[in-house]
Amino acid sequence: MPMRHVRPRVALPAVLAATALVLGGAPAYAAHGVAHSVERVRVPDHATLTIAGHGYGHGHGLSQYGAEGAARKGLSAQRIVRFYYPHTRAGQVGGKVKVLITADTDDNTTVINRAGLRVRDLRSGRTRALPTHHAAGKASRWRLAPARGGRTKVSYRNHGWHLWRRLSGDAEFRAGGPITLVVGASRVSYRGRLQSRTPVGAPASHRVTVNKVSLEAYVQGVVPREMPALWHQAALRAQAIAARTYAAFEARSSTNPRWNLCDTSACQVYGGRSAEYPTSNTAVAKTAHQVRMFHGQPAFTQFSSSNGGWTAAGGKPYLPAQKDPYDGWSGNPNHSWTTKVSAGRVERAWPALGNLTSISIDQRDGHGQWHGRVLEMTLRGNKGSVRISGDSFRGALGLRSTWFDISAT
Repeated sequence: MPMRHVRPRVALPAVLAATALVLGGAPAYAAHGVAHSVERVRVPDHATLTIAGHGYGHGHGLSQYGAEGAARKGLSAQRIVRFYYPHTRAGQVGGKVKVLITADTDDNTTVINRAGLRVRDLRSGRTRALPTHHAAGKASRWRLAPARGGRTKVSYRNHGWHLWRRLSGDAEFRAGGPITLVVGASRVSYRGRLQSRTPVGAPASHRVTVNKVSLEAYVQGVVPREMPALWHQAALRAQAIAARTYAAFEARSSTNPRWNLCDTSACQVYGGRSAEYPTSNTAVAKTAHQVRMFHGQPAFTQFSSSNGGWTAAGGKPYLPAQKDPYDGWSGNPNHSWTTKVSAGRVERAWPALGNLTSISIDQRDGHGQWHGRVLEMTLRGNKGSVRISGDSFRGALGLRSTWFDISAT
């Protein structure tokens, strides 16, 4: 990640306008694979590979489709998270998190003017109310930009940009309510504060935008981006608990003094107040401060779209491999899937092979159909061979998971 594992997400319905990213995380279970007799598939010239598979994502922890399947069977949110994170206990956390806004890449933090807008110098600690009269009071936008010596220029837009004053260090915008950030042609509303921060070790001319916000408000902006907000409340509440715990774990583990989370699938997808939805906000409110604890600390509550019927071991006592009776409900398109890939696509991904002649599955994790997820495999061609992980194969070909079987025609 910058934070540990990249996780694909449930694809959200169009009404929620969020699409899951298909990215692969490094397998944390490779050392626990089970060796079976090698499965070898001969690949004729110009062949088409038919790949059948189960699940979408790494399969660690909570299955989002599984949570919905469990909710449809009447399980409560607490029963759902106890199933997916065994050996954890219920706990509570609060506080704030600092989220890197990755789309804001122009070194400026620009916001729409609003009543009660203030600016704080993060070096001196002084907070100033922004003007409400004269030209600055009629500004349409305010901007924080880097200046020499690590200072910050505070400017307003009123028929062009005008300097208001310089601050001694990094700075932040505050207000009595949400603040709207301008990112290119987009406008995104955020609760909490919007900070212009200099990354550690970066030149003073480089700035990023960070949203410092309460953990509860953060989770409100995560849940509808991670799970369809029209799903059952028990599933949404389980997602809220998992997302809150994951954020608390990352915040406590981070050594970055500027931010401890990002807003993409490399951490959790976060859309600020603009992403919030009434049903998911209800789920967050009904589980306020609830997390899963292990040995007195928030657990590393990974989750993915679908596990295909078996969770994958995630390197923690509370992330075991176990059969999942909830993932396979009729509305889950990722429980079982099939795709076709040309042999030429494999050859282009690994050009040292030459013409692909065979594929061997050397090691699987031992759980479920075909003996489970692929850990190690060998590709052979007329010019050479390469031994790769199942995750590398998945990533190169855009497969939904590493739990797959291959045939060639």
